[in-house]
Amino acid sequence: MEFSWRSAVALYKTAIDERADPRTAQWPLVHSPWNPITAAALYLYFCINVRRLTAKMPTYQIRPLLIAYNALMVALSLYMTYEFFVTAYLSDYNLLCQAVDYSPTPLPTRMASVCWLYYASKYLELVETVMFSLRKKYSQITFLHVYHHTSMLFVWWLAAKYLPGGQSFLFGGINSFVHTVMYTYYGLSAFGPHMQKYLWWKKYITVLQLSQFVILFFFCIQSLVTGCPYAPWMCKLMIGYAVTLLLLFLNFYMQAYIFQKKTTENGKVQMNGHQKHN
Repeated sequence: MEFSWRSAVALYKTAIDERADPRTAQWPLVHSPWNPITAAALYLYFCINVRRLTAKMPTYQIRPLLIAYNALMVALSLYMTYEFFVTAYLSDYNLLCQAVDYSPTPLPTRMASVCWLYYASKYLELVETVMFSLRKKYSQITFLHVYHHTSMLFVWWLAAKYLPGGQSFLFGGINSFVHTVMYTYYGLSAFGPHMQKYLWWKKYITVLQLSQFVILFFFCIQSLVTGCPYAPWMCKLMIGYAVTLLLLFLNFYMQAYIFQKKTTENGKVQMNGHQKHN
């Protein structure tokens, strides 16, 4: 038992400490896996028990908070998009294959910093769920919503700790751009129903999200096929992850924009037929 315990401790130290990027190893939220584990556990507990936890609370009207939060997320997402792609350009990154540069020089450290900021932003995104609950918008707290927010904590903890650079920039950069568009939509819709006539492009946000997963899927496959020196284990993880997100977002798109449309059209046909008989 003692040997097994010592072996487990040694394995843990090797995986968590020795194999980590020494530049980011001690940065906030990165050092220990208990950071994302604790956050995910608390978040899941809240989501599972959200109705009970907020049952006796009033339905809050938090429009100013919503507008401010979405404005912050737009600014942050836009900044991260800029940092990911400009730093990659200045570093002369190869778009098809780029290993992580672990040197403590300015440009690699700049890329590591934006990777960390992107990871840290995943904690800030959990606030969105709290605001749903304060407004009693429980239907928004779906399996897709919870799965996406929870899983991103772990995926980007791995990236920030072991791979803060290289091809990670493309994953974070594309998603930051998508989030810029998404939070712009949320921010505008927070102003009230009178904005809906300007928000006809809602479904195209989902198309944009689906597109990024397809790009991620094929990008990682080509990295493995060509033998790119960027960590193969992360490419394999991202391929599997992209598949799960693609299926979940595709299901959401079908339910929201295909099946619902057909149901609405059938309802109109039935209503018109009823009126004719009358």
